[in-house]
Formats: sequence, structure tokens, C-alpha cells
Amino acid sequence: MVLSSNKKPMNQSKPIIDHKKNFLDYLEIEKGLSSNTQKNYARFLNKFFKWLCDNNLEKITPDKLTTDHISKYRIFLARHMDPRSKKNLKRSTQNLYLISLRSLLEYFIEKEIPSLSPTNIKLAKDKSDKQVKFLTIEQLRKLLGAPKTNSIIGLRDKAILEVLFSTGLRVQELINLNREQFKINKNTEDLEVVVVGKGGRVRTVYFSVRAVKWLKKYLDARKDMDEALFINYWPAALKSNESRRLTVKSMDNIVKKYVKIAGLPTIVTPHTLRHSFATDLLSQGVDLRIVQEFLGHRNIATTQIYTHVSKKQLKDIHKKMHGGNRLDEEQKTP
Repeated sequence: MVLSSNKKPMNQSKPIIDHKKNFLDYLEIEKGLSSNTQKNYARFLNKFFKWLCDNNLEKITPDKLTTDHISKYRIFLARHMDPRSKKNLKRSTQNLYLISLRSLLEYFIEKEIPSLSPTNIKLAKDKSDKQVKFLTIEQLRKLLGAPKTNSIIGLRDKAILEVLFSTGLRVQELINLNREQFKINKNTEDLEVVVVGKGGRVRTVYFSVRAVKWLKKYLDARKDMDEALFINYWPAALKSNESRRLTVKSMDNIVKKYVKIAGLPTIVTPHTLRHSFATDLLSQGVDLRIVQEFLGHRNIATTQIYTHVSKKQLKDIHKKMHGGNRLDEEQKTP
């Protein structure tokens, strides 16, 4: 005789909140996401978990989650006050919380845990006209020329700015570079280095002649034994035996320092130079998929944020070259 059972498999009867650890393990092992990305997902999901607890839903299982719950959570996010700005969460920030929740539902589906479909998580429409911020060639010329290179710090900063624009590296990728990756001699002009980017994706980045020149000057001036390519020169760090590798915050401050010196009328971060790198390539007619490879994007859709450049070029070319725009001029000819 076969005994029937109404019990759910253990992983299906667990409350949503109890799936957090397995979900984060899934992001690390199966999706290959970096530890920083995992921390962000955990932080954004904690907001949803707290909302469940505040609404006496801490025991709810994935199969009991409904579109009504999602709707109420979205209302909560829309009305939630950011403690730092004292304003309601921006729509772009709301979307970060929703994306993390959608990823959790995608995890349930992949692990065959009955749950609400991820397609029920609709992102908030951001009506602001978000354009990629990038520097023009003239602005880049001013920024790259701002460091005074008569000191080791000036040489370092000059090399940082040149490398950021030459390679399109993410700031964390730049920070992770080591001196041993750079075998530069007097005959070296251009250079290529393999880096590991987001999600463990490996790609080759290319350094221009300009970038190589300033890297060589900076490395030649180095007298320390630290393995990091870019290091700090704080007095306290000079006395320490620990690595002096620069941090993300330090890189950000370095770029902002020279933006101010160059008198640029815009907010510029290291990522702005990555945008400028991609924008420059597209403006020269480089195919979008090649730009995708340069940037290390997993998905071409991520690279498409830069198509505003090519669209503007098309508009300018049409306005200047299309014969229809010259008809009125030809009618005026006697």
C-alpha cells in the first residue's frame, strides 16, 4: 500500500526569508557575481524581508506570494523616505529593490520552487531624461593636462587619468592592477593586459601610446616594493607594512581634484571617463558589439546606453547631407 502525503518538499515549505543564504550562494557559484554585487543584492532584499516582517508575513512561502503583496510593497517603496536625503526614494533606487526581488523569484523558478512569476515585477518608469555623462575631447584635454608631473603623486595621477580614458576600465578593475602585469621598456609603445571584470569575466584591455608613456614615467619613479600598480603616499601609509593600494574612494577623490583644477563645469567620476572612452569609440564609427567587448559587458543591452551618440551623429549627417534639405536653397538660385 502506498501512503500519500500532503507534505511539501522541505525547500518549498521554507519561508521566503529563509531562502536568503541559498540565493546568495547561487549568485556567487552559479551566476559568478562579485562579492560586492552579492552584498548589494543582500542589502536590497533585506528591505523586502523587513517589509514582510512589519506586515506579519515573515512566514510566507514563495508559492503564497501574490501580485497584491508586490503592489503593496511597491507603494511602500514609493513612499519610503531616504534617511540621508530626507526625500522619497528615487524611481531608479526603487528599481534596484525591485530588481533584487525579481532575481530572487528567478532563482525560485530555476530551482523549481513554486512561486510568483518574475514577470510580475514591473519596474518603475523613470521619466527623467537620463543621458550618459561624458567629456568632450576638449574637456578631456583639459582634464588630462591638469596634473603637475614634477612629483611622484602628480605622475601617479597623470597615469591614472590617462589609463582610465585609454582603457575604459571600471575603477575596481583599475585598483586591482599589479605592477607585475606591466613589463614596459624603452621600446614599448602600446600595451595590452588581461583583467578579470564583473562576474569573473576575463577580457583584454589596450593601453594607448600616451598611457604607456606616462605609466613608464610613473613606474620609473617608484622606489617602493608594493605590488599594487597605484598606491597612496599618505605619511601614515609610508610607515606601514601593509599594502598601500588605492581604494575606490581615493580614485574618486583624485578625479574630482583634477576636475576642479581643470575648471570643468560638470560632475565627473572615474566612471565618466569609462563613458567617455565608449562614447569616443562610437563617435569614430566603431561597431557597438566591439565596444561591448572593450567594456566587458555581458549583455549588449548594457552597451546600448551609448547609442545616443550614434543617433545624434545620424541626425547631424542627415541634416547636413540629405538632398531634401537643399531643395529650398536650390529654388532660391536664379
